[in-house]
Amino acid sequence: MTAGESQPGASGEDKNICLIISQLREITGIHDNRLLQKALQVSNRDINQAVSFLTDESAREPGYRATTSEPDNESSGATGNQSHGSVIDLTSDEKADLQKAIALSLRESEKLQNEAETATENQDTNQAGDANAGESKAGLKRKRCEVWGDSPNPHDRKREDKWPVGLKNVGNTCWFSAVIQSLFQLPEFRRLVLNYTVPENPHENCRSHAEQRNLAFMQELRCLFALMVASKRKYIDPSNAVDLLKDAFRSSEAQQDVSEFTHKLLDWLEDAFQMVANMKNSHKKSQNPMVELFYGTFLAEGIHDGKMFSNIETFGQYPLQVNGFNDLHECLEGAMVVGEIETLHSDQSVTSGQENWFTKLPPVLTFELSRFEFNQSLGRPEKIHKKLEFPHIIYMDRYLHKNKELTRSRREEVKRLKDQSTVLQQRLERYMNYGSGPERYPLADMLQYVWEFTKTKPSCVPPTQDIVGTQPTPATRPHPNTNVASAMQISPSESPIAEAPETSSPPSTPQPQRATVHKPFTQTRPPMEMPAHPAPRHITAEELKFFESCLQRWRAEVERDIADLKESISQITQSIEQMYMDSLMCQVPYRLHAVLVHEGQASAGHYWAYIYDHSQNMWLKYNDVSVAESSWEELQRDSYGGSRNASAYCLMYIDDNLPQLIGEETDVETGQILKAIHALPPELRQYVREDNQHFMQELDEWNEEQVRKIPQKELVPAAEVQEPVAALKEEETVTCQRNACSASAKHAVMVKEQTAQAIEKAATSYENAGAEAALKEAFHEEYSRLFDLAKDKPTPQNDPRLQHVLVYFFQNKASKRVIERTLLEQFADKNLSYDERSISIMKVAQSKLKLIGPSDMDMQEYKEWHEDYSLFRKVSVYLLTGLECYQNGKCRESLTYLVHAYHSNLKLLKNGKNRGIDETLIAYYRRKCLLELNACAADLFESGNENDVAEGLSIMNDLVIPCMHLIVTNELSKEDLAAVEMMRNHWCSYLGEDMDSRLQEKLTEFLPRLLDCSAEVRFLREPPKIRPNSPHDLCNRFAAVMESIHSTSPVTVK
Repeated sequence: MTAGESQPGASGEDKNICLIISQLREITGIHDNRLLQKALQVSNRDINQAVSFLTDESAREPGYRATTSEPDNESSGATGNQSHGSVIDLTSDEKADLQKAIALSLRESEKLQNEAETATENQDTNQAGDANAGESKAGLKRKRCEVWGDSPNPHDRKREDKWPVGLKNVGNTCWFSAVIQSLFQLPEFRRLVLNYTVPENPHENCRSHAEQRNLAFMQELRCLFALMVASKRKYIDPSNAVDLLKDAFRSSEAQQDVSEFTHKLLDWLEDAFQMVANMKNSHKKSQNPMVELFYGTFLAEGIHDGKMFSNIETFGQYPLQVNGFNDLHECLEGAMVVGEIETLHSDQSVTSGQENWFTKLPPVLTFELSRFEFNQSLGRPEKIHKKLEFPHIIYMDRYLHKNKELTRSRREEVKRLKDQSTVLQQRLERYMNYGSGPERYPLADMLQYVWEFTKTKPSCVPPTQDIVGTQPTPATRPHPNTNVASAMQISPSESPIAEAPETSSPPSTPQPQRATVHKPFTQTRPPMEMPAHPAPRHITAEELKFFESCLQRWRAEVERDIADLKESISQITQSIEQMYMDSLMCQVPYRLHAVLVHEGQASAGHYWAYIYDHSQNMWLKYNDVSVAESSWEELQRDSYGGSRNASAYCLMYIDDNLPQLIGEETDVETGQILKAIHALPPELRQYVREDNQHFMQELDEWNEEQVRKIPQKELVPAAEVQEPVAALKEEETVTCQRNACSASAKHAVMVKEQTAQAIEKAATSYENAGAEAALKEAFHEEYSRLFDLAKDKPTPQNDPRLQHVLVYFFQNKASKRVIERTLLEQFADKNLSYDERSISIMKVAQSKLKLIGPSDMDMQEYKEWHEDYSLFRKVSVYLLTGLECYQNGKCRESLTYLVHAYHSNLKLLKNGKNRGIDETLIAYYRRKCLLELNACAADLFESGNENDVAEGLSIMNDLVIPCMHLIVTNELSKEDLAAVEMMRNHWCSYLGEDMDSRLQEKLTEFLPRLLDCSAEVRFLREPPKIRPNSPHDLCNRFAAVMESIHSTSPVTVK
């Protein structure tokens, strides 16, 4: 359609604008339509200029943002980008799950790049224009990286000591990070890659484009590994290596093999090593280290259509089915023995089946778990969430061809034992579910109940005698006010709800229920004492004795039979478990090295890896840029499956008999272990040093920029400065003192009313002994009062720390000098100039302050204490404002305040429990807001209305997902984990529903951002400004809002 053609509802020009805005949204990740339209207007519809405008910090800052009046701490207000996801388009090929996700994520990145290149090429066609377009393209790439999550502060991207580095997610590339990290953390593989020798004149020696591509990828992988070894950065950008993959997958040759990415990766490396080997020895084929490390062989033998067959096959990743199995050994048994079926040939029954036996196991043994299947009835792929356990160490002896006869005999024994166990289980089941009707019960319990019935005291009255009897005569008819339960002689425990007769009083005036009392002259007979349980009408002593003997004997026999059955089953189970645990079957141990985990559904998800650090003897979780210490328990929770959307899809084991696989690089001459950069070849060592120099330069430039932002003080002229270094130190000390005094002065102003009351109480001392004596008395009285107040334990309704800064200091064990100076500053506050007495005491306090020199007080410590209190009040105000918003139904505003309160509070809690607020209180209301906003967004999405859907996704992108990112990057509580899983499951549940194609497209684009919270750093916008509050005001507001939240009506606090 051309610009001149019309379309119902929109002109061609409007459609073009919408298309450009859509491209901007995809490139930058910004979803604010107002901001996108402004960028389009400013750039005159130039997409490159629009991207530069949007990624400029000033453009991304909201125009209405105001600074915070209290406290003064600055925090980032940027809203990070959310990555765009792609659908995992699986087919019925069960081995293509991860690989097809890779293909589509690459196509998504290719789409974004093509759009940017198209926009660039439209600028100009001459040579100068092409050069400018190239520069714009390079600038665009840098800007995109910034939007995708690089913190502007390089200190946030600095590596901590020798902690492993992460890999940046450059657009749905979590699959790349998980696989590469698993291989890199294998020292033997890392050595092979780093020490790879690139052949001379590769363009001349390479016979095909594929060989050139493989060499190029090998070189990029070496550079990537070198940075991962010795970089000073916290995480590395793998864009160059990923771009080569992208280029390869664009070709028709690569697209045919895209379903086997991991195999293709190893194929490329195998070809690269083979090329070098062929150049060194063209007459003899050398062993390929990649083949030796990752590939093994197995023998497939059996009978098919009555004919014997035997084939040797090579494998890299060994595929295993998950459905129908409970643990890894069961999966392997199912894969090694295909089974037996009966076929008829010439009236003869012939058994067909196949057995697989490993003839050679590779040092690195990888199992690919098939957790995706295609649902034929629904016409879409589904993920298998079944629980599957796997061991830390697995012994492979039973699957080896050399142990074939021994394994077969033991399999027969296991089969025999399982058959016995099945029979015993069936017998036990008949005891535990006894009966012939639909309801069945344990036989031992039934015998016990019969015995209890027989020994219950007999009743000579039928249970219905008092209810179903003759109607009373008028003379004996009960009075209307007579209690019905009493008349029927039914205890309240037997009849909790009694229906009143027609003549009884109305329900509005019920009569009190009285205990039944026997009146011999007014009642014809005494009340019947009904038993608590049913009982036999008549039973003789002989019958009771007979039943007692039989029932107790039978019950004892049944219990003995049950115990014998359980003991036999337990012994059989133990025998099966120990069948392969003898020394003959424990000669080939493989240790778990890495677990690659997928979270999500078949059409969307996120990948990460758990990798065992052999040098530190701990599990680490590699989640894109994040590398965190983990545990075997966390690995089991995330990898086994069954209870969450996360489960393992790949297990990497290494031969435990080959210590060189995990041995570190050593010096040839000295034998000492080479660490970090010293383990690299010379050319890579220089490459890493240059990159580190660039990063250190970036750190220096950032530090200089921050120094320039600090207001400059009036300095002494250079001619009068004798020692510049000493003068600089003196200037820093003065600056520190001024900053500390500034914070403490603010705190003094907050409590000036309390200080004035203390001065008022010292009026007598002032009249009799003067200002100094009055200051001394007021000082000690205020000190004692605040010390006693600090003994009160903080609660959400009453936190004494808000009343005075010294209460905060007392409870956190601040030094005596810090406390005394703070109190003295409050009496020296210029705002106390109420009368002559206050002014006199203020001047005395000021003179005493001047006597405290730098040697008497650590001003840096003093400053840090007051900064902590300022942050504490900031957290308190954020929490208070968030609770007030929540109480008034404003969950969007409330969530922003609560999230900032929580994360600012974490900084305080690192220094001590009493430094901050109870984090569980903030987390509780943060979860409530999150869940309510998630439910609101889901309702809007379900409506199908275009505006409502856009608003619902905006809530998720701008509020819920950034908050979820901040939650999952910290230590998760069980409650937070459950809330995050609940929200993810809610949105993933839509994948199984039929919906409009437009909604389906939006859902598949949105889900990866929801599931992959670690791909980028996202920030919530800083809340609007908060006003100063007096201690009295804050305490009252806290008490009011906590009371109103737990009541039904809002409380307005003035």
